[in-house]
Amino acid sequence: MKLLNVADILIIMAYLITVVVIGFVLRKKAQRSKDDYLLGGKSIPWYMLGLSNASGMFDISGTIWLVTLMFAYGIKSAWIPWLWPVFNQVFLMVYLSKWLRRSNVTTGAEWIGTRFGFKKGAKYSHIIVVIFALILCLGYLAYGFIGLGKFIEIFIPWEFVKNHVPFAVSPELVPHFYGIVFTLFAVFYSLLGGMSGIVWADVIQFTIMTVAALVIGYLGFVAIGENTLLVPKGWLSPFFGWELNMDWSSIIPEVNQKISEDGFGLFTIFFMMMVFKGMLVSVAGPAPTYDMQKIFSTKSPSEASKMSGFVSVVLMPIRYLMIAGFAALALVYYEKLNLLTVSGNVDFELILPAAIMEFAPIGLLGLLLAGLIAAFMSTFAGTLNAAQAYLVNDIYLKYKNPYASTRQIKNMNYTTGLVVVVVSIVLGLFAKDVNSVLQWIVSVLYGSYVGANILKWHWWRFNGEGFFWGMAAGLLAAAIVPELFPDILELYLFPILLVVSLIGSIVGTYTAPPTDQEILKSFYKNIRPWGFWKPIHNKLAEENPDFEGNKAFGRDMFNVVMGITAQTTLVIIPMYVVFRQEIPLYISLTILAVCLFFLKKYWWNTLEEKLN
Repeated sequence: MKLLNVADILIIMAYLITVVVIGFVLRKKAQRSKDDYLLGGKSIPWYMLGLSNASGMFDISGTIWLVTLMFAYGIKSAWIPWLWPVFNQVFLMVYLSKWLRRSNVTTGAEWIGTRFGFKKGAKYSHIIVVIFALILCLGYLAYGFIGLGKFIEIFIPWEFVKNHVPFAVSPELVPHFYGIVFTLFAVFYSLLGGMSGIVWADVIQFTIMTVAALVIGYLGFVAIGENTLLVPKGWLSPFFGWELNMDWSSIIPEVNQKISEDGFGLFTIFFMMMVFKGMLVSVAGPAPTYDMQKIFSTKSPSEASKMSGFVSVVLMPIRYLMIAGFAALALVYYEKLNLLTVSGNVDFELILPAAIMEFAPIGLLGLLLAGLIAAFMSTFAGTLNAAQAYLVNDIYLKYKNPYASTRQIKNMNYTTGLVVVVVSIVLGLFAKDVNSVLQWIVSVLYGSYVGANILKWHWWRFNGEGFFWGMAAGLLAAAIVPELFPDILELYLFPILLVVSLIGSIVGTYTAPPTDQEILKSFYKNIRPWGFWKPIHNKLAEENPDFEGNKAFGRDMFNVVMGITAQTTLVIIPMYVVFRQEIPLYISLTILAVCLFFLKKYWWNTLEEKLN
């Protein structure tokens, strides 16, 4: 077992002490009011919120997964994160963030009142959003929990631990044991400092990860230059045919089995399903998690857009430089890596921690461990904050104690936080691996969310009853459909869940009268969405002949295309740098420059316009 050097241990301890200090320093500010705790008082600069959001997305489980993908699929792995979809940040950047921020609320559930009012249907909608948000938050916490455990297991092998703990743990539960230990630490600073504490800790974490990414990218770049790269034909190309046709048989045969288990062999069908699902999920708007909370925390609608755009700019190049560096090192020195689990099977999700253990020099090892543990804490803290927001703001203050004192709110924040942590740990104990939790979140759970949340933005007749029954039908289908088709990749179940949700939405809508016209007029006038709002637009035009609707649909869609293209080049460019692909690199840089020119002209220069 490779032991940590004193310098590495000191770096890790310095980070842990820093976040503890941040929690204590910002505790008083967080306790001033509900908004101070949950939204940082809406006073945090957009670029810091953007860094914080990027830091939350630089999670340890996702990084483990992405390194595994690049190892197996090469440059083509740039497409697979469209499962999330990663380009939802582009839709947020272009128009959805400012639509959300104009509502001036605290959570996605509270937003329901601005759209559907406060009658029976709206109350049902409010409750179903809270339920969905809590399920999603718990899923993300379990996802991070199992990823952290797998990571730590490499650095503290169970053979070492079992000689120092007074109780027995089954080998299969070793990652979960480590997950529990570090989860308990993460709870400390996230509960104390609220949103401000989370943001400052995230900025420090992202700085650490940036330094580590530059070093790992450089080490991978050097390794590729000094050694022969053995990969299948097509590995270095982002293009693909009907089938993946990537044969590892003569290089690392076990990778073929992984590709088969992933279900990505028919890559064109997989890609089309990703795009289909991704576009609908993006148009529906962000799920009620930490991403939405960061949007609500910005100072203004224009800053909300800038914050969402900044996420891609800072996250993609840095994260993928690290991912490409680790993939390069793992490919060149594969024989040196120990990817065997305690049960003796090859687990490619161990590539990242195994590569760190093998190749990180003294000092960098401690920096990487501190950064990746911090990445877990960042994701965990942001998601925990979102779950607390829904429990405190949308259940406790709305239904239990609307006149609660600041002290009561503070105590409830702490109590709900601890409850969420305990439940997420229990769920994490049942998680098979990182990919299984990820597939369930992005394909099954999101499938139940999309239909109702597209209609809420773009159809005036859609009401609270329609939203409730659309979400309820989708959630019920999400619980049943995967059990009926256990052998089908979760992504391919998305259309079934979408249709069920849409049927529930439309039937529910016509079982009740439209939302009160004053609510609809206020929403349309304030948010200014485009879509099927003609009856409401006409009413407002009658009252004020100078009233104009949002005519920016065409421009917004053009900016979305430019944004997705630019974001994709920001993913691929670091890969080309590390793997020394000069001509593709120059082509990608040219494409990026063209996209940035158009985005400056048609997006950035129009952010202060009030009618889009």
